Amino acid sequence: MPALLEAQSLAKHYGGVHALDGVDFTIEPGITGLLGANGAGKSTALKLFLGLIDPTEGRAIFEGVDVASSPRVRQRLGYMPEHDCLPGNVDAVEFLSYMAQLSGLPRHDARVRAADTLRHVGLEEERYRTLGTYSTGMKQRVKLAQALVHDPALALLDEPTAGLDPMGRQQMLELIEHIGREFGISVVLSSHLMGDVERTCDRVIVLEAGRVSREGSVAGFTTETTTLAIQVSEGADALTEELRRRGLDPRPDGPSLILESVEEDAYDIVRDAVVASGALLYSMAPRQHSLTELFRDDLAPNAAPAAGEPAATEEPS
Repeated sequence: MPALLEAQSLAKHYGGVHALDGVDFTIEPGITGLLGANGAGKSTALKLFLGLIDPTEGRAIFEGVDVASSPRVRQRLGYMPEHDCLPGNVDAVEFLSYMAQLSGLPRHDARVRAADTLRHVGLEEERYRTLGTYSTGMKQRVKLAQALVHDPALALLDEPTAGLDPMGRQQMLELIEHIGREFGISVVLSSHLMGDVERTCDRVIVLEAGRVSREGSVAGFTTETTTLAIQVSEGADALTEELRRRGLDPRPDGPSLILESVEEDAYDIVRDAVVASGALLYSMAPRQHSLTELFRDDLAPNAAPAAGEPAATEEPS
């Protein structure tokens, strides 16, 4: 599959700070996660891809064209910045129409596209309200809409769930999935939240201190473990006793019984124990690694992450 975007020995230095330090990677069609703690170089990489800043070394290539030497490639790119950047005294339709016109759409087409895009992100009824009256979640949706209004080939989204409550975060990720799977717009999701990347992305590129530490398919990282999770709808205590009688050592974990480091014959033992105990089996499956388990030490080695996410530090802009 041909690459949409390539980083070729791409570097950006701010004096003695190497925000990006000679990285090489490719972005293919689909949804790609750019994962790393704040300060890892994610925002710098996006700005280099957009041609907003010049690289110290190397090149950013979009669809075979050097971004730094061909600014017109921005018409094929969408960008959702992390920070609040919306004018407070205009309504959403007016703002999106203007952004669409900047990308080359005629005035009438731009207004139609603006209304359609706002409907897709769930802001149809609020489209004539001034942006200054919008909540944080609504502003995030407008920022997403302006990244999509000109129908780009690739949308670069910088921390799209920043400032959102759990419900707003879930809805934003569902929108991003919808865009990538059904609209055919490829996405780079830049985030320090591993759960966002694991939930949404096909591939992941992990940045640490300006360098690529790991990359590959999300499915390849979230592989099955030798830990077996058993859920029963009835008879958990009886099943626990029966498993111990047969030489296994289950431990309770919420609604599940967990068996660590099981061999293949453990599945037959569990099956026989379920029958013997009279428990009602709901599910039995090996657990999978999560990105949090795999990358916690890499991304936040000096701080304990909150709620399963890596700690944040400030990144040069």
